[in-house]
Amino acid sequence: MRKVSILHRLRNKVRSRNSAYHPQHNLYKWFVLANVMLGTFMAVLDSTIVNVGLPKIMATFGVGLDKIEWVITAYMLAMAVMLPTSGWIADKFGFKRIYFLGLFLFTFGSLLCGLSNDENTLIISRIIQGLGAGTIQPLGMAIITREFPVKQRGIALGFWAISAAASISFGPLIGGYLVDNFSWQLIFDVNIPVGIMAMLFTIIVQKEYINRKIKDFDFIGFISVVIFLPVFLYALSEGNAATNSSGWSAPYILFCFAISIVALAVFITHELTTKHPLMDLRLLANYNFGFANLVLFIFSIGMFGSTFLLPLYMQNTLGYTAVQAGAVFLPVGIIQGLFSPIAGIFSSKFSAKIPIILGLFLLTFSFYLNSELSFLSEHNFIMTSLYIRGFAMGIIFTPLSTLSLLTVPRERMAQASAITNTVRQIAGSIGVAIFTTLLVSRVNYHTQIFGNAIQSGSQEFRNVMTNMAYFIQTHGGSTMSTALKQGQGLLISNVSKQAFIQGIDDDFLIAAIITILGLFPALILRSKKITEH
Repeated sequence: MRKVSILHRLRNKVRSRNSAYHPQHNLYKWFVLANVMLGTFMAVLDSTIVNVGLPKIMATFGVGLDKIEWVITAYMLAMAVMLPTSGWIADKFGFKRIYFLGLFLFTFGSLLCGLSNDENTLIISRIIQGLGAGTIQPLGMAIITREFPVKQRGIALGFWAISAAASISFGPLIGGYLVDNFSWQLIFDVNIPVGIMAMLFTIIVQKEYINRKIKDFDFIGFISVVIFLPVFLYALSEGNAATNSSGWSAPYILFCFAISIVALAVFITHELTTKHPLMDLRLLANYNFGFANLVLFIFSIGMFGSTFLLPLYMQNTLGYTAVQAGAVFLPVGIIQGLFSPIAGIFSSKFSAKIPIILGLFLLTFSFYLNSELSFLSEHNFIMTSLYIRGFAMGIIFTPLSTLSLLTVPRERMAQASAITNTVRQIAGSIGVAIFTTLLVSRVNYHTQIFGNAIQSGSQEFRNVMTNMAYFIQTHGGSTMSTALKQGQGLLISNVSKQAFIQGIDDDFLIAAIITILGLFPALILRSKKITEH
């Protein structure tokens, strides 16, 4: 009780009429923006920091890529489930209260992740984290759009994007340092002090807002989307899993796809016909909002679905340490953070379509460059693709967010932001499942092709083996029979490495093809000067 009273007195003091934290003060909305940026930084950080730790986690638990992908997918999936729900819960119980609850769940989930001693416990803990992050992100966006007038909204969203960009920059670097020098558990523990700070700031500074026009909760919509997402992604990820010998024709895979299709049909039909939907899909009939979310869905599949590929390539193929692999992403977030507010200002004064279209072109080109990776790729080549990607992301997100919300009524901002964030997370989850499945199948395909190209009875094969054995015997001191076995092992290892690289390249090429498709809806968006509204 004493702690509560101290917090209460402190909150009353900082919220006095003469304080900058008072809701009527001009600086208040900027303090709220800072608080939302802190929460967003933490939530996005855990989407990026874990990528460089995947090889170490795989080695610790002795699991393959088809299992460990759920460390990423479970987080994104929980976010996707929570995103449409958070808007209604915030309207019902208050934005401040639910935003605080989201911060608490995320911080508590981070603690459990650090304490996990097997992959299943880690995946469950990531779900708890995702539930918190799925509350933080949409409410943060809705709070910003409610507090800032239309003329300042583009700039505010641009600064909000800086927090996400900072996570992209520093997340892999921090994660790599912790993994290399301490343990992978610390990549989750690092969230705990940040989460506590954000919770205290929310209690002391932020004012409460409750929508008195709240409607009944849509249980049918919630249950159907909760069934659709996990079942669909499970079927998608299990198609080429090592434990599934029947492939895509396995009865349980077909059954899961059938269940997910029925659940999706029920969800869409119910949301479009019920009076009080969980997600007001009728908002997608708004021209700009609908097409902007289509753009977001398309490029998010490629962008978020392929984020785990580059760390795997660098660590498993080029021999990078975790901190070296994380360091290459540092310029990406910095570039994105620099250009996000600039893109917001440009959108407010001129046209939001120009940076969106240019960004999609550049993002596609960066994926194409990554499809040319090899075991001889130089560091500068890798960094060039990432520089382009950072610039592209910096000029896409803010204009797209601003343009999509341009004609959405203020009282429907929470629903609109929930839909936008849900679309992004669903696309990212689908992307991770698709690219993981493609990677496994393409690596197997190229392994078979390269293996067939090695004819053990050919004169060329015998010459290579003899030369390798002679080199190993001369420089390693092995006997000829041992040197021959070591040479065969090196050749098989090289074939496996080449097959893995080619599978990575195929994935990035698919990501480029998917991303360029986003140009079609982007071209027909209606763009006006934001200051006219």
